[in-house]
Amino acid sequence: MRPTALQLPERASKPRSTGITMVVDGGLPTRYFRDVVESGAEFLDFVKFGWGTALVTKDLSEKIAVLREVGVDYYFGGTLFEKFVLQHRLDDYRNFCETFSCDYVEVSNGTIDLTNPEKAGYIRKLSDDFRVISEVGFKDAERSENLPPSRWIECIHEDLDAGAVLVTLEARESGKSGICRPNGELRFGLIEELLTCELSHEMLLFEAPSSELQNYFVKRLGPNVNLGNVAATAVLGLETIRLGLRADTLCCFEGGSA
Repeated sequence: MRPTALQLPERASKPRSTGITMVVDGGLPTRYFRDVVESGAEFLDFVKFGWGTALVTKDLSEKIAVLREVGVDYYFGGTLFEKFVLQHRLDDYRNFCETFSCDYVEVSNGTIDLTNPEKAGYIRKLSDDFRVISEVGFKDAERSENLPPSRWIECIHEDLDAGAVLVTLEARESGKSGICRPNGELRFGLIEELLTCELSHEMLLFEAPSSELQNYFVKRLGPNVNLGNVAATAVLGLETIRLGLRADTLCCFEGGSA
């Protein structure tokens, strides 16, 4: 960020443990991907190769090389993990991730019939070789709505106890499942229960694909909240939200400033 006389919220420098921004690559052309990543690298912590795109991305190695050049971490979408589990090929999944020198893997049960204790078992199996980012919540909006806050909290604790370094809270790229209702409205009651229990929000990655969701979480939890599923073209826009340089948060961090 350019030096300025303005008083802005303090942001941790990379590598960050809070204030994480994760972008989903759903299949960007490689040269466009390079431009996006290089332009936003200072503010970008993770790229997730969404769903099973890692298997059909011709230039996957080139994209990963770009990320390594600029110091951005990466991992493959949990849906790909679930596909390997569905076919009883965990060792093949491990080998696939090792082939691309992954430091991180995502473990989820958003689609397949996999209980959270079973998911936690996979976290334990993979945490010796990788840093595991887990996910809680379902792709199906009705299933997620029927998951009570108490169960969300239990699942998060179970994942962390199994060795997850970060727990993602599902919202999908549409922002219409998981922590959101099918109409896109945030489940405010669920969020408040998550934030008022003994969980540290620094261990949570809130999926927030829309600027409305990003604004809410920054206002509620501050500029160093962990946010994911950010559009590739919205990295700089999100940083302005975090710093109070956008209308929605312009007056949020002015206490004590001259």
